[in-house]
Amino acid sequence: MNASTETGKRRALGKGLEALLPTRSAPPSAPPPAAAASESRPFEIPVDQVDRSPFQTRAHFNQETLKELADSIAANGLVQPIIVRQLPNGRFQLIAGERRWLASKLAGHTKIPAVVRNVSDEQAMEMTLIENLQRADLNPMEQARAYERLSREFKMTQEKMAQRTGKDRASVANFLRLLRLPPEAQQKVESGEISFGHARALLALEDPEAILSAVQKVTALSMSVRQAESYVQGILHPENKKKREEPVKDPLDPNVREARDLLQRALGLKVRIEDKNGRGRVIIEYGRLEDFDALLAVLAPN
Repeated sequence: MNASTETGKRRALGKGLEALLPTRSAPPSAPPPAAAASESRPFEIPVDQVDRSPFQTRAHFNQETLKELADSIAANGLVQPIIVRQLPNGRFQLIAGERRWLASKLAGHTKIPAVVRNVSDEQAMEMTLIENLQRADLNPMEQARAYERLSREFKMTQEKMAQRTGKDRASVANFLRLLRLPPEAQQKVESGEISFGHARALLALEDPEAILSAVQKVTALSMSVRQAESYVQGILHPENKKKREEPVKDPLDPNVREARDLLQRALGLKVRIEDKNGRGRVIIEYGRLEDFDALLAVLAPN
């Protein structure tokens, strides 16, 4: 076999590999409108061509942490691209990454890396919801409203919502129950004045006026969740509360009780007297050997 034949085979082999493994080309600075929806790689798109998602349930962003993110982006660039979909008018609609988008604008960037997805309204809403639910700082009312939109607009059952978001059905149900709170109480939950646990306890009252009255009491006294639960149960079952507050009556005869108190003062120990028709026993309790020695010294002195 001569050298030219060997070279020809190598060229043919190389051509075959190139056909099987196409070479990568550098991504353009902005996607062509027709191709954008089919690409999954990040593209640089103008920040002023991006619109907020109509499915976004998140209403509040901490301005201090947003400024910190903007400073980081200004210094180091945006590490994680946003996710958008392209609209018929050529603009882009956010699916995930609103905080990164806002911080990029705050940092003075004119373009932002984005992954363009070709998705339906339902898919876009699901992606926005899931990103929100994965955030640790999303407040309970925002989560509740997100689930309610899935139920109302896409007729999803609680079971289906739980499957789509990776939550258990009971959690979905508990979040949806928050929407039964009066608007004023919902604002307290949203602002963090009362927690999710407080809200669940207050929902047992059902009556809006009773709930609002309880909210005022809980916040005024800075009650813990357990204290709020006890307070609500006291409202629902006042007869049980009265029984708990009634002093326990001492069944001892007044003369026996006086003798017991006299012994306790003399010995400095807890004393119980069990008496029945003039017969019984005296029980003296001690917690340390030193107490026992002191008792012996009193009862059996040398």
